[in-house]
Amino acid sequence: MDKPSVVPFVPRQGTGPIFAPDKGTKKRWFQKRRSSAKKQGNASESSLIVRLGEALRAQQWLLLVVGIGFLLGRAVMLEGISPFAAAFFGVVLYLRKDLALWAALSLVAGSFWAIDPMPALISVEIGIIYLLYRGLVLYERADLSHAPVVVFAATLIVRLFDTLLADETAWLPYVLTVVEAGLAFVLTLLFIHALPVLARTRKASQLRHEEWIGIAILLACLLTGMSGWTLYGIAVAGMLSGYFVMMTAYVGGPALGTSAGVVAGMILSLSNLGAASDIGLLAFGGLLAGLVREGGKAATVFGMLLGTSVMSLYGGDAASTMNSIWVMVAASVLLLVTPGSVTEALSRYVPGTISYAQNQREYAQKVRDLTAERVEKFSEVFRQLSRSFRQMTQAGETARQSRDLDHFVNAVHDRACSSCHRRGVCWEGQFIQTYKLMTDMMTAVEEQPELKASDIPKAWGRVCVKTPLVLDVLKRQYEIYRNDIHWRQQLQDSRFLVADQLSGVSEVMDDLVKEIRREAKQMDKQEGQIRDALEHLGLAIQGIDIICLEEGRIEIEMVHAFRTGYDECRKMIAPILSEILGETVSVRNERSGEPSAHLSTVMFASAKAYEVETGVAGAAKDGDMLSGDSFSMMELSNGKFAVALSDGMGNGVRARMESSAALSMLEQLLQSGIDERLAVKSVNSVLLLRSPDEMFATVDLALIDLYTAHATMLKIGSTPSFIKRGREIIPIAANNLPIGILQDIEIDLLRVQLQPGDTLIMMTDGILDSPGHAINKELWMKRVLQDLDADDPQDIADALLDTALRQYPGGVQDDMTVIVTRITRHQPEWAAFRWPGFNRMERPRTVS
Repeated sequence: MDKPSVVPFVPRQGTGPIFAPDKGTKKRWFQKRRSSAKKQGNASESSLIVRLGEALRAQQWLLLVVGIGFLLGRAVMLEGISPFAAAFFGVVLYLRKDLALWAALSLVAGSFWAIDPMPALISVEIGIIYLLYRGLVLYERADLSHAPVVVFAATLIVRLFDTLLADETAWLPYVLTVVEAGLAFVLTLLFIHALPVLARTRKASQLRHEEWIGIAILLACLLTGMSGWTLYGIAVAGMLSGYFVMMTAYVGGPALGTSAGVVAGMILSLSNLGAASDIGLLAFGGLLAGLVREGGKAATVFGMLLGTSVMSLYGGDAASTMNSIWVMVAASVLLLVTPGSVTEALSRYVPGTISYAQNQREYAQKVRDLTAERVEKFSEVFRQLSRSFRQMTQAGETARQSRDLDHFVNAVHDRACSSCHRRGVCWEGQFIQTYKLMTDMMTAVEEQPELKASDIPKAWGRVCVKTPLVLDVLKRQYEIYRNDIHWRQQLQDSRFLVADQLSGVSEVMDDLVKEIRREAKQMDKQEGQIRDALEHLGLAIQGIDIICLEEGRIEIEMVHAFRTGYDECRKMIAPILSEILGETVSVRNERSGEPSAHLSTVMFASAKAYEVETGVAGAAKDGDMLSGDSFSMMELSNGKFAVALSDGMGNGVRARMESSAALSMLEQLLQSGIDERLAVKSVNSVLLLRSPDEMFATVDLALIDLYTAHATMLKIGSTPSFIKRGREIIPIAANNLPIGILQDIEIDLLRVQLQPGDTLIMMTDGILDSPGHAINKELWMKRVLQDLDADDPQDIADALLDTALRQYPGGVQDDMTVIVTRITRHQPEWAAFRWPGFNRMERPRTVS
């Protein structure tokens, strides 16, 4: 056994530690420590910011609850009715249980300073509400929807018990008790919507109607809690009521100003009968303030002062008039010193304002951008999947060819050469010569699968002594290989089809992204020009939304309130738009009752340069009710008109199923925006895979562009079509098999430029084969079409069917269907007219 090698110990020079790190190690160590400390510092800083934010939100809630609770504790209506405290405490208990104690203390404290103090009753109501809440928690029924019922029950119990103790014999106290409990129920519902809005930390795109009502009622209740307070002889409640009305009128206009005045006046009058006249005073002041709000805050103040002064002169003496004026002056000062940012922020939530519309547009823009971004990512995913399928298939095909050759050689070596005495000579000494022999024999078997041993060249026998055995092994292996190739080819074609389909879906998504971003363009200037032009003619439009102004793709949506029967949209608006835009515009569709019952929404779009008329005629074999032929005619979203005809194998129900299935799938794929070639390939693949039996159908498809009259014809196993141009007949034919037979079908794509007045005739073989086999069928059909004098598509279809039926004196031998499509120039129903003062609109440039 060898001795292990021993490394002699060499004393290290110097007096430092043995494992002292070098300078690079020290630097890396300090960098790691600094990086770790920096990460910990960032984490602690972010957690500190989060905690500060939570503390600020909690502080905001606490101040809000205490302030509102104190004012609602003071609020008392006539006859001592005070439903505010119970409703507020119930909502806080369900929304923020941690602040329920603060809410109770502030309510009780506020009741001590009320005009009619009742801290004992409020304390008892709060206690019963809490007990009922705890009981529901035990039974797991403490849901926010139960809060109004809990408050109603607690208020009714306490107030009814108090009325019974007072030994009241009249019926009015008992009615007031029920009224107070009902008011508490309603206020609870309103506070549920109002309180979260006031403490909301995130921005909302808009406020719901119930939130607006809840906030208004809550603010009015808070004004009731300020009753009796004065500042230099001016009533605080009246001053803030005037400020509330002026702010609402300035932000929302005369309608909201009047509504705010009515609400504020009614709430104030509930606690003081002498303030009943304030309802009309505040309402009229809010109306005038809203009417002149376009002049700014000064004009709003002037309108409010004018309205309240006029109303106060009719309703009281000089002293009350001056008091009212001084109250409104104080409110006006508050409005004038209010920052513009506050009014701007409020206007973003008030419907009908410019800021609100801008806010809605910004929100819609964000949604569109987010949607476009998501769809674009999905499109890229499908595109990458398509590339992956293609790369995998191509790489696998290259590797398969080399593996197949090795497989043949190994099979011959194992089965024919393993027991041969010359194996060493052939595969070691003469490897190149033997390998060439194998390749030559494989080529011969591939070219002539039935190759016999007698047909083997003599030169092969001199190289290999077991040539017949090698040939037999190669023939058996080639048969297996051919079957394997067949299934591999089908698998490869299926993979390519999946790759094409994924690529097609990606293209559809890309088009959708372009459509979304095209609709997201803001065209306020153009919308204003159209609105001014229509209003100049006395046409009041509720709303205009320009979706696209590109040439040939105009889309403008309008909302109007016209009375039915006059058809202003087609007779006036569409011709005016045609003149302004320099392009024929027509009404695409009109929906009544949207967005509300008295309004209608109309979509104006670019008129097609051409239009089509169609006619269809058909007959089933032997007079049956069900034909094996199917047809479809539809207008696609891309401005094309599709005409499709399919003939199923045979006749009857089975043939009808085949043809209708092919057309149904083709129609859906075309409407989704997928390319016509890919759509036909997809239908072919589905028909192949859906049933092990033979199931095929012909497809004859014509796509006519209604803007350019350019026709794209796809014919798969179908009979020739014909274009009738006056006396000239143009045949359109293709030679290929129907779909559903082969995996890799041949699609003949023919492009034809049609002209106005051209008639396209598509038919199944039952029509074309009707004269029998004795004559040239295409020549016969040309003569029949030349002899027809009819121009109407339906007349032509009926005449062709009658001609074909006369060729079968003994009965119809096959299903017959003929579709006739005639293309003409589009003639607008109402011509554009020029109006003095209207200029041609400048369209935004399209960025490619």
